[in-house]
Amino acid sequence: MWDWRALSRVDFRIFPIVFCLMGISLLVISAMTGDWEPVFWTPLSVSQLRWFCLGFLVFFLCAGFDYRKLRGWAPFLYVAILLLLVGLFFVSPIQNVHRWYRIPGVASFQPSEQAKLVVVLALSWFLERRGSVVGSLPTAFQMAFLVGVPFLLVLKQPDLGTAIILYPIALVMGYLGGVHRGVVRFMAGAGVLGLAVITLIFVGLLSHEEMRPFFTTFMKEYQYERLNPNTYHQNAAQTAIAIGGLTGSGWHKSEFSGRKWLPAAHTDSVFPAFGEEFGFLGLMFLLFLFYALIYFSFQVAVVARDRFGQLLAAGLAMYLAMHVLANVGMMCALLPISGVPLIFVTYGGSSLLTTMAALGLLQSIYSRRFMF
Repeated sequence: MWDWRALSRVDFRIFPIVFCLMGISLLVISAMTGDWEPVFWTPLSVSQLRWFCLGFLVFFLCAGFDYRKLRGWAPFLYVAILLLLVGLFFVSPIQNVHRWYRIPGVASFQPSEQAKLVVVLALSWFLERRGSVVGSLPTAFQMAFLVGVPFLLVLKQPDLGTAIILYPIALVMGYLGGVHRGVVRFMAGAGVLGLAVITLIFVGLLSHEEMRPFFTTFMKEYQYERLNPNTYHQNAAQTAIAIGGLTGSGWHKSEFSGRKWLPAAHTDSVFPAFGEEFGFLGLMFLLFLFYALIYFSFQVAVVARDRFGQLLAAGLAMYLAMHVLANVGMMCALLPISGVPLIFVTYGGSSLLTTMAALGLLQSIYSRRFMF
Protein backbone atom coordinates (compact mmCIF):
# COMPACT_ATOMS: atom_id res chain seq x y z
CA MET A 1 0.00 0.00 0.00
CA TRP A 2 2.81 2.43 0.94
CA ASP A 3 6.04 1.98 -0.99
CA TRP A 4 9.09 4.11 -0.23
CA ARG A 5 10.52 3.24 -3.67
CA ALA A 6 7.82 5.39 -5.27
CA LEU A 7 9.47 8.46 -3.71
CA SER A 8 12.49 8.01 -5.99
CA ARG A 9 10.26 8.38 -9.06
CA VAL A 10 8.44 11.61 -8.18
CA ASP A 11 8.76 14.72 -10.35
CA PHE A 12 11.67 16.51 -8.64
CA ARG A 13 11.00 19.69 -10.66
CA ILE A 14 8.27 20.64 -8.22
CA PHE A 15 10.55 20.88 -5.17
CA PRO A 16 12.37 24.12 -6.02
CA ILE A 17 8.99 25.67 -6.87
CA VAL A 18 7.44 24.63 -3.57
CA PHE A 19 10.49 25.79 -1.60
CA CYS A 20 10.35 29.20 -3.31
CA LEU A 21 6.64 29.56 -2.57
CA MET A 22 7.19 28.62 1.05
CA GLY A 23 10.05 31.10 1.29
CA ILE A 24 7.79 33.85 -0.08
CA SER A 25 5.16 32.87 2.48
CA LEU A 26 7.62 33.25 5.36
CA LEU A 27 8.81 36.60 4.01
CA VAL A 28 5.30 38.02 3.84
CA ILE A 29 4.15 36.57 7.16
CA SER A 30 7.21 37.82 9.04
CA ALA A 31 6.87 41.31 7.50
CA MET A 32 3.14 41.58 8.14
CA THR A 33 3.10 40.15 11.68
CA GLY A 34 6.34 41.52 13.13
CA ASP A 35 7.09 44.87 14.69
CA TRP A 36 8.86 47.65 12.83
CA GLU A 37 12.20 45.89 13.38
CA PRO A 38 12.99 43.65 10.37
CA VAL A 39 12.86 40.37 12.29
CA PHE A 40 12.33 37.23 10.20
CA TRP A 41 11.25 34.81 12.92
CA THR A 42 8.00 36.12 14.36
CA PRO A 43 5.62 33.83 16.30
CA LEU A 44 3.41 33.35 13.22
CA SER A 45 6.30 32.71 10.81
CA VAL A 46 7.65 30.09 13.23
CA SER A 47 4.19 28.56 13.39
CA GLN A 48 3.99 28.53 9.59
CA LEU A 49 7.36 26.79 9.40
CA ARG A 50 5.99 24.07 11.66
CA TRP A 51 3.02 23.68 9.32
CA PHE A 52 5.45 23.40 6.38
CA CYS A 53 7.33 20.58 8.12
CA LEU A 54 4.07 18.77 8.87
CA GLY A 55 2.96 19.43 5.30
CA PHE A 56 6.01 17.67 3.89
CA LEU A 57 5.26 14.69 6.11
CA VAL A 58 1.74 14.59 4.62
CA PHE A 59 3.22 14.99 1.13
CA PHE A 60 5.59 12.02 1.46
CA LEU A 61 2.89 9.84 3.03
CA CYS A 62 0.56 10.55 0.11
CA ALA A 63 3.29 10.27 -2.55
CA GLY A 64 4.32 6.83 -1.31
CA PHE A 65 0.73 5.66 -0.94
CA ASP A 66 -0.73 3.69 -3.87
CA TYR A 67 -3.51 5.99 -5.12
CA ARG A 68 -5.37 3.02 -6.66
CA LYS A 69 -6.31 1.88 -3.17
CA LEU A 70 -8.39 5.03 -2.82
CA ARG A 71 -11.02 3.56 -5.13
CA GLY A 72 -12.40 1.45 -2.32
CA TRP A 73 -12.19 4.28 0.20
CA ALA A 74 -13.92 6.93 -1.92
CA PRO A 75 -17.57 6.30 -0.92
CA PHE A 76 -16.69 6.04 2.78
CA LEU A 77 -14.62 9.23 2.72
CA TYR A 78 -17.45 11.01 0.92
CA VAL A 79 -20.01 9.99 3.56
CA ALA A 80 -17.56 10.93 6.32
CA ILE A 81 -16.97 14.43 4.95
CA LEU A 82 -20.74 14.98 4.58
CA LEU A 83 -21.20 14.03 8.24
CA LEU A 84 -18.45 16.45 9.23
CA LEU A 85 -20.02 19.26 7.18
CA VAL A 86 -23.45 18.60 8.70
CA GLY A 87 -21.94 18.37 12.18
CA LEU A 88 -20.64 21.94 11.93
CA PHE A 89 -24.18 23.23 12.39
CA PHE A 90 -24.44 21.45 15.75
CA VAL A 91 -21.35 23.03 17.32
CA SER A 92 -20.79 26.58 18.49
CA PRO A 93 -19.91 28.95 15.62
CA ILE A 94 -16.47 30.57 15.44
CA GLN A 95 -16.48 34.21 14.28
CA ASN A 96 -20.25 33.84 13.69
CA VAL A 97 -19.84 31.20 10.97
CA HIS A 98 -20.04 27.40 10.99
CA ARG A 99 -16.72 26.53 9.34
CA TRP A 100 -14.43 25.12 12.01
CA TYR A 101 -14.23 22.45 14.65
CA ARG A 102 -12.20 23.68 17.58
CA ILE A 103 -9.73 21.11 18.91
CA PRO A 104 -8.84 22.32 22.43
CA GLY A 105 -5.16 23.01 22.90
CA VAL A 106 -4.29 22.02 19.32
CA ALA A 107 -5.89 23.99 16.49
CA SER A 108 -9.10 24.57 14.56
CA PHE A 109 -10.15 22.10 11.88
CA GLN A 110 -11.96 23.27 8.73
CA PRO A 111 -13.57 20.28 6.95
CA SER A 112 -14.54 22.31 3.87
CA GLU A 113 -10.86 22.29 2.87
CA GLN A 114 -10.74 18.51 2.90
CA ALA A 115 -14.16 18.40 1.21
CA LYS A 116 -12.59 19.71 -2.00
CA LEU A 117 -10.20 16.74 -2.19
CA VAL A 118 -12.87 14.24 -1.20
CA VAL A 119 -15.21 15.54 -3.93
CA VAL A 120 -12.41 15.14 -6.49
CA LEU A 121 -11.78 11.60 -5.25
CA ALA A 122 -15.48 10.71 -5.23
CA LEU A 123 -16.00 12.07 -8.75
CA SER A 124 -12.99 10.13 -10.06
CA TRP A 125 -14.34 6.93 -8.53
CA PHE A 126 -17.90 7.58 -9.76
CA LEU A 127 -17.01 8.54 -13.35
CA GLU A 128 -14.70 5.55 -13.78
CA ARG A 129 -17.32 3.24 -12.30
CA ARG A 130 -20.01 4.41 -14.75
CA GLY A 131 -17.98 3.04 -17.65
CA SER A 132 -19.83 2.98 -20.97
CA VAL A 133 -22.93 4.76 -19.61
CA VAL A 134 -20.99 7.78 -18.35
CA GLY A 135 -22.47 9.92 -21.14
CA SER A 136 -26.09 9.25 -20.17
CA LEU A 137 -28.41 11.81 -18.58
CA PRO A 138 -28.86 9.76 -15.37
CA THR A 139 -25.09 9.86 -14.86
CA ALA A 140 -25.10 13.65 -15.26
CA PHE A 141 -27.88 14.02 -12.68
CA GLN A 142 -26.16 11.65 -10.26
CA MET A 143 -22.91 13.59 -10.63
CA ALA A 144 -24.78 16.84 -9.99
CA PHE A 145 -26.19 15.35 -6.80
CA LEU A 146 -22.75 14.07 -5.76
CA VAL A 147 -21.29 17.57 -6.05
CA GLY A 148 -24.41 19.50 -5.12
CA VAL A 149 -24.81 18.15 -1.58
CA PRO A 150 -21.36 19.24 -0.30
CA PHE A 151 -21.63 22.40 -2.41
CA LEU A 152 -24.84 23.47 -0.65
CA LEU A 153 -23.56 22.47 2.79
CA VAL A 154 -20.43 24.56 2.30
CA LEU A 155 -22.43 27.47 0.91
CA LYS A 156 -24.69 27.34 3.97
CA GLN A 157 -21.76 27.80 6.41
CA PRO A 158 -21.38 30.33 4.64
CA ASP A 159 -18.17 29.69 2.69
CA LEU A 160 -18.60 31.15 -0.79
CA GLY A 161 -14.90 30.71 -1.59
CA THR A 162 -14.92 26.92 -1.28
CA ALA A 163 -18.16 26.71 -3.23
CA ILE A 164 -16.57 28.78 -6.02
CA ILE A 165 -13.71 26.25 -6.17
CA LEU A 166 -15.95 23.18 -6.37
CA TYR A 167 -17.97 24.33 -9.40
CA PRO A 168 -15.15 24.53 -12.01
CA ILE A 169 -13.49 21.39 -10.62
CA ALA A 170 -16.69 19.42 -11.20
CA LEU A 171 -17.14 21.03 -14.62
CA VAL A 172 -13.65 20.08 -15.84
CA MET A 173 -13.88 16.56 -14.45
CA GLY A 174 -17.29 16.10 -16.04
CA TYR A 175 -15.93 17.20 -19.41
CA LEU A 176 -12.86 14.96 -19.22
CA GLY A 177 -14.90 12.10 -17.81
CA GLY A 178 -17.28 12.07 -20.79
CA VAL A 179 -20.42 13.28 -19.01
CA HIS A 180 -23.37 14.19 -21.26
CA ARG A 181 -22.11 17.01 -23.47
CA GLY A 182 -25.39 18.94 -23.38
CA VAL A 183 -25.32 19.10 -19.59
CA VAL A 184 -21.66 20.10 -19.56
CA ARG A 185 -22.31 22.88 -22.10
CA PHE A 186 -25.25 24.17 -20.10
CA MET A 187 -23.29 24.21 -16.84
CA ALA A 188 -20.28 25.81 -18.55
CA GLY A 189 -22.49 28.45 -20.14
CA ALA A 190 -24.17 29.22 -16.82
CA GLY A 191 -20.79 29.48 -15.12
CA VAL A 192 -19.32 31.75 -17.80
CA LEU A 193 -22.42 33.95 -17.78
CA GLY A 194 -22.35 34.30 -14.01
CA LEU A 195 -18.61 35.02 -14.01
CA ALA A 196 -19.01 37.58 -16.80
CA VAL A 197 -21.76 39.47 -14.96
CA ILE A 198 -19.76 39.52 -11.72
CA THR A 199 -16.62 40.69 -13.53
CA LEU A 200 -18.56 43.45 -15.33
CA ILE A 201 -19.83 44.66 -11.96
CA PHE A 202 -16.33 44.69 -10.50
CA VAL A 203 -14.73 46.52 -13.43
CA GLY A 204 -17.52 49.10 -13.32
CA LEU A 205 -19.26 48.36 -16.61
CA LEU A 206 -22.40 47.32 -14.72
CA SER A 207 -23.62 49.40 -11.80
CA HIS A 208 -23.75 47.57 -8.49
CA GLU A 209 -26.70 49.62 -7.33
CA GLU A 210 -28.64 49.36 -10.59
CA MET A 211 -28.27 45.56 -10.57
CA ARG A 212 -29.50 45.29 -6.97
CA PRO A 213 -33.27 44.90 -7.78
CA PHE A 214 -32.54 41.99 -10.13
CA PHE A 215 -30.14 40.09 -7.88
CA THR A 216 -32.14 40.56 -4.68
CA THR A 217 -35.05 38.67 -6.23
CA PHE A 218 -33.10 35.45 -5.56
CA MET A 219 -30.37 36.62 -3.14
CA LYS A 220 -30.52 38.14 0.31
CA GLU A 221 -29.24 41.68 0.81
CA TYR A 222 -26.16 40.62 2.75
CA GLN A 223 -25.33 38.06 0.07
CA TYR A 224 -25.56 40.67 -2.67
CA GLU A 225 -23.30 43.01 -0.71
CA ARG A 226 -20.49 40.52 -1.33
CA LEU A 227 -20.63 41.68 -4.95
CA ASN A 228 -19.90 45.26 -3.93
CA PRO A 229 -16.68 46.28 -5.75
CA ASN A 230 -16.14 49.31 -3.51
CA THR A 231 -15.56 47.68 -0.14
CA TYR A 232 -12.62 48.82 1.96
CA HIS A 233 -10.90 45.45 1.52
CA GLN A 234 -11.14 45.62 -2.29
CA ASN A 235 -9.80 49.16 -2.40
CA ALA A 236 -7.03 48.41 0.09
CA ALA A 237 -5.81 45.43 -1.95
CA GLN A 238 -5.61 47.52 -5.12
CA THR A 239 -3.87 50.33 -3.23
CA ALA A 240 -1.20 47.99 -1.87
CA ILE A 241 -0.46 46.59 -5.33
CA ALA A 242 -0.35 50.09 -6.85
CA ILE A 243 2.02 51.41 -4.17
CA GLY A 244 4.43 48.57 -4.92
CA GLY A 245 5.07 49.88 -8.42
CA LEU A 246 7.65 48.03 -10.48
CA THR A 247 10.13 46.90 -7.85
CA GLY A 248 8.30 47.40 -4.55
CA SER A 249 9.19 49.17 -1.35
CA GLY A 250 11.42 46.37 -0.07
CA TRP A 251 11.03 43.68 2.55
CA HIS A 252 9.63 45.00 5.81
CA LYS A 253 9.44 48.53 4.36
CA SER A 254 5.79 48.64 3.29
CA GLU A 255 4.00 51.68 4.65
CA PHE A 256 0.43 50.70 3.76
CA SER A 257 0.38 46.96 4.53
CA GLY A 258 2.95 47.27 7.29
CA ARG A 259 0.73 49.74 9.18
CA LYS A 260 -2.10 47.16 9.14
CA TRP A 261 -4.21 49.18 6.71
CA LEU A 262 -4.52 46.12 4.46
CA PRO A 263 -6.95 43.64 6.07
CA ALA A 264 -5.77 40.03 6.50
CA ALA A 265 -2.33 40.86 5.08
CA HIS A 266 -0.81 37.53 6.15
CA THR A 267 -3.83 35.38 5.23
CA ASP A 268 -6.26 36.17 2.40
CA SER A 269 -4.38 39.30 1.27
CA VAL A 270 -0.84 37.94 0.97
CA PHE A 271 -0.82 38.66 -2.78
CA PRO A 272 -1.18 42.47 -2.50
CA ALA A 273 1.02 42.49 0.63
CA PHE A 274 3.79 40.76 -1.32
CA GLY A 275 3.14 43.10 -4.25
CA GLU A 276 3.68 46.20 -2.14
CA GLU A 277 7.03 44.96 -0.84
CA PHE A 278 8.37 43.34 -4.03
CA GLY A 279 6.46 45.14 -6.77
CA PHE A 280 5.18 44.07 -10.16
CA LEU A 281 8.34 42.07 -10.87
CA GLY A 282 7.92 40.15 -7.65
CA LEU A 283 4.30 39.37 -8.47
CA MET A 284 5.28 38.18 -11.95
CA PHE A 285 7.86 35.86 -10.42
CA LEU A 286 5.23 34.54 -7.99
CA LEU A 287 2.74 33.92 -10.81
CA PHE A 288 5.44 32.18 -12.85
CA LEU A 289 6.05 29.78 -9.96
CA PHE A 290 2.34 28.99 -9.79
CA TYR A 291 2.15 28.54 -13.56
CA ALA A 292 5.03 26.06 -13.52
CA LEU A 293 3.55 24.10 -10.61
CA ILE A 294 0.11 23.89 -12.24
CA TYR A 295 1.62 23.00 -15.63
CA PHE A 296 3.57 20.10 -14.11
CA SER A 297 0.42 19.03 -12.26
CA PHE A 298 -1.66 18.83 -15.42
CA GLN A 299 1.15 16.83 -17.03
CA VAL A 300 0.45 14.11 -14.49
CA ALA A 301 -3.05 13.68 -15.93
CA VAL A 302 -1.48 13.13 -19.37
CA VAL A 303 0.95 10.41 -18.25
CA ALA A 304 -1.44 8.57 -15.88
CA ARG A 305 -1.95 5.00 -17.02
CA ASP A 306 -5.50 4.36 -15.83
CA ARG A 307 -8.82 6.19 -16.04
CA PHE A 308 -9.10 6.72 -12.30
CA GLY A 309 -5.61 8.24 -12.17
CA GLN A 310 -6.30 10.55 -15.13
CA LEU A 311 -9.49 11.92 -13.59
CA LEU A 312 -7.97 12.22 -10.13
CA ALA A 313 -4.91 14.05 -11.46
CA ALA A 314 -7.01 16.44 -13.55
CA GLY A 315 -9.25 17.24 -10.58
CA LEU A 316 -6.29 17.82 -8.25
CA ALA A 317 -4.51 20.02 -10.79
CA MET A 318 -7.70 22.04 -11.23
CA TYR A 319 -7.93 22.33 -7.45
CA LEU A 320 -4.50 23.99 -7.39
CA ALA A 321 -5.24 26.21 -10.39
CA MET A 322 -8.57 27.49 -9.08
CA HIS A 323 -7.10 28.57 -5.75
CA VAL A 324 -4.55 30.71 -7.55
CA LEU A 325 -7.02 32.15 -10.07
CA ALA A 326 -9.68 32.87 -7.44
CA ASN A 327 -7.35 34.51 -4.90
CA VAL A 328 -5.55 36.65 -7.48
CA GLY A 329 -8.86 37.60 -9.09
CA MET A 330 -10.24 38.68 -5.73
CA MET A 331 -7.21 40.75 -4.84
CA CYS A 332 -7.20 42.41 -8.29
CA ALA A 333 -10.88 43.40 -7.90
CA LEU A 334 -12.20 41.02 -10.55
CA LEU A 335 -14.06 38.75 -8.12
CA PRO A 336 -15.71 39.21 -4.70
CA ILE A 337 -13.43 38.59 -1.74
CA SER A 338 -14.60 35.34 -0.18
CA GLY A 339 -11.70 33.88 1.75
CA VAL A 340 -9.98 31.66 -0.83
CA PRO A 341 -6.38 31.13 0.35
CA LEU A 342 -3.37 31.50 -1.93
CA ILE A 343 -1.89 28.02 -1.78
CA PHE A 344 1.50 27.64 -0.06
CA VAL A 345 1.66 31.38 0.71
CA THR A 346 -1.36 32.15 2.92
CA TYR A 347 -0.82 31.58 6.62
CA GLY A 348 -2.70 28.61 8.07
CA GLY A 349 -2.62 24.87 8.50
CA SER A 350 -5.83 23.45 7.02
CA SER A 351 -5.25 24.82 3.53
CA LEU A 352 -1.54 23.96 3.53
CA LEU A 353 -1.99 20.35 4.65
CA THR A 354 -4.76 19.81 2.11
CA THR A 355 -2.63 21.31 -0.67
CA MET A 356 0.36 19.15 0.27
CA ALA A 357 -1.89 16.09 0.30
CA ALA A 358 -3.13 17.01 -3.20
CA LEU A 359 0.43 17.46 -4.41
CA GLY A 360 1.44 14.16 -2.81
CA LEU A 361 -1.40 12.29 -4.53
CA LEU A 362 -0.37 13.81 -7.84
CA GLN A 363 3.13 12.45 -7.29
CA SER A 364 1.70 9.07 -6.32
CA ILE A 365 0.07 8.95 -9.76
CA TYR A 366 3.19 10.27 -11.50
CA SER A 367 5.59 7.85 -9.82
CA ARG A 368 3.48 4.83 -10.82
CA ARG A 369 3.07 5.76 -14.48
CA PHE A 370 5.37 2.87 -15.59
CA MET A 371 4.35 0.30 -12.99
CA PHE A 372 1.32 -1.26 -14.65
